[in-house]
Amino acid sequence: MSNDNPIAAILLSGGLDSMVSAALAREQGFRLHCLTINYGQRHVRELESAERIAQELTAERHVTLSLDLRQFGGSALTADIDVPKGGVDDSIPVTYVPARNLLFLAMTTAFAESSGSSDIFIGVNALDYSGYPDCRPEFIESFAETARLGTKQGVEGSPFTIHAPLQHMTKADVASECARLGLGPEWSWSCYDPTPEGQACGLCDSCRLRRKGFAEAGVTDTTAYANDAD
Repeated sequence: MSNDNPIAAILLSGGLDSMVSAALAREQGFRLHCLTINYGQRHVRELESAERIAQELTAERHVTLSLDLRQFGGSALTADIDVPKGGVDDSIPVTYVPARNLLFLAMTTAFAESSGSSDIFIGVNALDYSGYPDCRPEFIESFAETARLGTKQGVEGSPFTIHAPLQHMTKADVASECARLGLGPEWSWSCYDPTPEGQACGLCDSCRLRRKGFAEAGVTDTTAYANDAD
């Protein structure tokens, strides 16, 4: 890819959605600068996946930034709280990490500005998701305005575009895009509560949504699961 192509700053968690979002940015002709946040998450295994995805997508730059949110707690992903395995409902689950995407988008904006990029990609999804308020379109729109007001680049007339290409996709749509883009599902990691043997639990909200999406899309998920969902 030519050095004349624009740079996209990718918030790359290592999950399925962030992988597909990054691949869509590459398909659009962007050079990839990827940011991964090590926030003390229970599923630290996703950091390995982020590294692999960055390599598979030939990212020009991949930064892993440490931000230990275990100091705050308040979530089953960052504190000694059991990850629920009973299925997805309409409430905000205990796996919600307080203000996570607000924090992560702020850091990705700083990363983008230092990279000379006006384009930020995030893999949030507002249809098949676990009820997180920081995945909604109104949050993304509001953050874009905040970034415009609070950065040198924004006030000088080069505001950031926050791309959320999966925003209105179902998980089945995301699984289909994964296949269309030639991505290996096993490159990514979604499980919130991996087994000691390193398998995906198969029962947490994230596993259930992922498995449902691949099944509905008729696409094989090459992830190894320890349990079958109900």
